[in-house]
Amino acid sequence: MNKIFSNNLRRFRIAKNYTQEQVADALGVTSQTVSRWECNTTLPDVMLLPKIAKLYCVTVDDFYKESATAYENYARRLSSVYEASREPEDFVRADIEFKKLLKSEAFTTEDLRFYGITHQYMMNYCIKNSLSLFDRVLKMGTKVNEDVYWRTKRQRMLLLSQIGRSQENIRLQLQIVENNSQEPEEWICLIAAYSYAGEFENAYNWFRKSIKKFPNKAALYVYGGDICKRLEIINEAFECWDKALELDDSFCDAKYSKGFCYEELGEWEKAYDIWCEIAEENRKRGLDIEMELPLELAQRCKEKM
Repeated sequence: MNKIFSNNLRRFRIAKNYTQEQVADALGVTSQTVSRWECNTTLPDVMLLPKIAKLYCVTVDDFYKESATAYENYARRLSSVYEASREPEDFVRADIEFKKLLKSEAFTTEDLRFYGITHQYMMNYCIKNSLSLFDRVLKMGTKVNEDVYWRTKRQRMLLLSQIGRSQENIRLQLQIVENNSQEPEEWICLIAAYSYAGEFENAYNWFRKSIKKFPNKAALYVYGGDICKRLEIINEAFECWDKALELDDSFCDAKYSKGFCYEELGEWEKAYDIWCEIAEENRKRGLDIEMELPLELAQRCKEKM
């Protein structure tokens, strides 16, 4: 039989300050059975190994390693597995255990630190992969799907702004626009860059310039309306959203902006009408899932009317 396995069973139990009787009670076996495992006389049922591993705050693989260490809790052990592998599946397992630990309120500040580090590793993984996927779309250019291209470019800019790279967005878009770009989407990206950076005055100034150059671009007015709302120029915000819908009555973003603004103003009936309108449009298009949010928003408004 495997001497390393039996030695680890005993070593992990002692490291956790458990008696053989306590382990037996936790596993639903006798203390004599635990003793036979540790003496390498018999082996536990393979189906019992995950439960033993969790009790000792190790993984099943640790039973077969000469240098394995018992951790303070199972969540930390899974965190160390994720730290080594950086595989999303291992993050999910660690995350589940940490959530259980926090719910039990039996955690320490060191547990919180480990949990934070685990999320930090996953955050870096997600950022790296998001940028890689966005870059693949942008590399394909506008010919594959022009709408997806521009939405992806703005999404990438939003991500960069969220990780402290707002000025990088602004510098790049300023260079493009100031080189006499005739592409309205590049102007929208510049406005978005300023908006994502929280520079709403600059975003507004470029919006005013852009509609002189591209007066019939509906998306410009959606961004303009949102920026006006941020600057508390409410009347102009509604004028912009209405202009966007005049140019393209299917522009749902403008309707959502109007609905949320009406809610903030306490104009529940107007907000209710907009949510119902969006829900009905989605129903006609067969978008049952997309109907759910506006219907929920409409119900919320109805309760406050």
